[in-house]
Amino acid sequence: MIFPAMDLMDGGCVRLLKGDFDARTNYDADPIAVAQSYAKAGAQWMHIVDLDGAKSGRAEQSDLILDIANSADIKIQTGGGIRDLVQIKTLLDGGVDRVVIGSLAVTNPQMVKHWLKEVGPESICLALDVNQGEDGEYRPATKGWTEASQKSLWEVLNDYLGSGLKTILVTDIGRDGMQKGGNLDLYKDIQSRFPSLDLITSGGVGTINHVKSLKRLKPHGVIIGKALYEGAFTLSEAMTC
Repeated sequence: MIFPAMDLMDGGCVRLLKGDFDARTNYDADPIAVAQSYAKAGAQWMHIVDLDGAKSGRAEQSDLILDIANSADIKIQTGGGIRDLVQIKTLLDGGVDRVVIGSLAVTNPQMVKHWLKEVGPESICLALDVNQGEDGEYRPATKGWTEASQKSLWEVLNDYLGSGLKTILVTDIGRDGMQKGGNLDLYKDIQSRFPSLDLITSGGVGTINHVKSLKRLKPHGVIIGKALYEGAFTLSEAMTC
């Protein structure tokens, strides 16, 4: 399944390079119109990130995200700055289908496990955005990719075994926005170690061949952002390749 992505800052669509807020590209596109175009193309889901919220630690684009959710016939998963159960329920009750939890999934797993029980695992996705260290180990970054965790990706995921966790989204930060292809080896490793989890891949897609390579892994979903904005291929081509 293809998840077209939308990153929001200051009420507009943007993309970052390798998660760098100083390497930002602004797109002259109305977020609601973009979402409607994705729905018209046949996408079932889209992925929206509140980058202002991810950076500040508090949701800042929630009103716009709810407007999008109620203006386009497409399911929405969204994250960025989500820090408490009230926010989660506000988004879910307002029309969002799944919330994405990033930093807190690493820094406060007990709280996130409680949320999984409160709203159900189908309503929460854990976003683990990773960098590869010099030792070859992948470690999640937190606080809008500005801080590195001491825990490895595997330690974080092992801690959620038995919690009901169903869906994870893994981004290789080093490939994000680079359009040089997804990290196939990493995704294969995740699928091998955690076959019960639905894996959504993110980062690096730049060509249709990249999409085809990811689809061959049969993940739950493939997120595509910059390549769609810049016209490398169409959403319809990505869904049917």
